Amino acid sequence: MAPVNALARSPNIIDPDGFYEELINAQRDLSDEQADMLLSKLVLVLANQVGDRGVLREALALARSSTIASSAEPSRK
Repeated sequence: MAPVNALARSPNIIDPDGFYEELINAQRDLSDEQADMLLSKLVLVLANQVGDRGVLREALALARSSTIASSAEPSRK
């Protein structure tokens, strides 16, 4: 378990595949716009749960850098 006020960087979700399935199911039958809105609201709900601005800042930076890095990788077709 990560120390308080530190971003957990190792797997920390019990049954991650089950959670992923729930996440996908929550978006089922929604338009792309509705699915984006659901994900945005989920981020805000979870950010409120975390509460710590330092942890949230670190999470934003990690998500942004990994998104940029994955976008820069050549596509595998």
